[in-house]
Amino acid sequence: MCVFCSIIEGNIPSKKVYEDEDTLAILDLSQTTEGHTLVMPKKHYDNFLEMPDDEFGALMEKTHSVAKKIIHSLDAKGCNILINTNEVAGQSVMHTHVHIIPRYSENDTVCFSFKENQKDLDEVLNKINRN
Repeated sequence: MCVFCSIIEGNIPSKKVYEDEDTLAILDLSQTTEGHTLVMPKKHYDNFLEMPDDEFGALMEKTHSVAKKIIHSLDAKGCNILINTNEVAGQSVMHTHVHIIPRYSENDTVCFSFKENQKDLDEVLNKINRN
């Protein structure tokens, strides 16, 4: 059984930030920044691409609400909302989950780096749109 399903079933303890019939939000054990929270559907999907549109929309609505609560309660200056999809993108638990990472300053413990990659945008667009 997946570790998040075990948490959802109450077999593994967690620090619940929010819970309803379909969704659970818990503090991430790593606490990349104070308040780092994971929001997940209670129904198992390996990643968000497997979710029906309506269920993914509901998950994002809950994420929005929880993020506002965290930012306000912890006096964060902003947040990153992150979904890793599959191992190549950093997903370590194969159960859909959304990271809410509160941000307090530009010098906190979170670092994202994007390298410029020169591509012909028309070629990329054609590849996307031909399917």
